[in-house]
This record gives sequence, structure tokens and C-alpha cells, in this order.
Amino acid sequence: MRNYLVFWFALALIAVLNGTLRQFAYGPYVDELTAHQLSTVTGILLTGLAGFAFSRRFPIDASRTAWTIGIAWVLMTLAFEFGFGHFIAGKTWAQLAHDYNLSAGRVWLFFLAWILVMPYVLFRVQPGDRARA
Repeated sequence: MRNYLVFWFALALIAVLNGTLRQFAYGPYVDELTAHQLSTVTGILLTGLAGFAFSRRFPIDASRTAWTIGIAWVLMTLAFEFGFGHFIAGKTWAQLAHDYNLSAGRVWLFFLAWILVMPYVLFRVQPGDRARA
């Protein structure tokens, strides 16, 4: 499990690179909401590919471990997002909460849901003869 907690830093780097891609590749050509939505989708895809590659090297041994990893990743993501966003980037709590407003088309919650379930998905799709409970 320790490998997966360290791997979260790679996921964070992927998220930063994904934001850079958004800002420079397609952000200037679409409205901000569309850029946010596209970025969420590409973030899910990129972290999923990285997670799949990582899980081939470090298979998850049990569904309980997978869920523990997912919960830890979500908590680490929220701590980083709100801690860095508020205390370093100087954003207000309202600004930080903006991306969680599904009724306004903000879909960041889907990324967090993916981060939660991704370890379990990786556990279920990894090869092996272990029982998948």
C-alpha cells in the first residue's frame, strides 16, 4: 500500500500537467466551462492509464486494500487542493468550492469519484488467480 501512497504524487503531477495542457492546448479555443469539463475527462483518462501501468508492476492484493488506497487518495487530493489553493495560491474557500457545483456544470466531483474507485477497478482488472472479492 505504501507504493500507492507514494504513487499519488505521480497522479498529482499528472493533474498539474493536465491543467497545463488545458491552459495552453485547448483552453484558449473553448469557453472556461467546456475547458473544465474536457480537463476533467482527460484527467480521468491520464490518471487511469498511469494507474493501470503502475498496478501491473505493483498489483493490489485485496479489495479492502484497494478501497483504503482510494480513500487515502481522495483525502490527499482534497488536502492538497484546499490547502495549497487557499494558503499558497490565496484563493477563497468559495473560489475553491466552485468546481464542486454540479448544477453549474462543474464536474470535478467525477474526478474525485474516479480517484476513489480507481484502485478497486485496477484490482479487479489486474491479471492473476486471486479471488476478486
